[in-house]
Amino acid sequence: MGLYIDIHTHSPSADYPTPTSAGIHPWQAASGIIDEAAMRSADLIGEIGLDYACSVDRVAQEHIFRYQLSLAQRYGKPVVLHCVRAFEPMMKILSEYELRAVIFHGFIGSVQQAERAIKRGYYLSFGEAAFRSPRTVEALRTIPLSRLFAETDESPLSIKTIYETIASERKTEVATLQAQIEMNYNEIFLQHNDR
Repeated sequence: MGLYIDIHTHSPSADYPTPTSAGIHPWQAASGIIDEAAMRSADLIGEIGLDYACSVDRVAQEHIFRYQLSLAQRYGKPVVLHCVRAFEPMMKILSEYELRAVIFHGFIGSVQQAERAIKRGYYLSFGEAAFRSPRTVEALRTIPLSRLFAETDESPLSIKTIYETIASERKTEVATLQAQIEMNYNEIFLQHNDR
């Protein structure tokens, strides 16, 4: 039986591998308080990013986002991103950094946006909210499995249910999805550490 890896959750479980994370969410960008020691010891830096739907000043968001990306680059850490109505500015900023891995958490976007992110070598993570957006479901169906993750985030659904829904949308077996997501996870979090 394969693993169910939950790449981003607010309710970690000992039953499913979930990377540890540390970072300043864009909603807290104005606080400016960064715990570099926590970031250095975490598996990844996140969730960080830009949210142009919230009331937090965009300049403050960009400043804290850039600073955290520089730490991720310095420490060789993957990043998990929060991106709301800010895809273009985020892609521009990301192009300025050499990052170990980039994961768009809770991806809600078009096939074209997904293709652009994939072309850069980024990963897309899908959770419950993705299933409510027809354009995002289409992106989910078309991206390579080698660039896909699953997550619960704040959803009450189990990661097993998320996997089952993704597998159904992609017309594949849950076991196939488990095997590939485990490979994606190992590529970022295990094999990289062995190099």
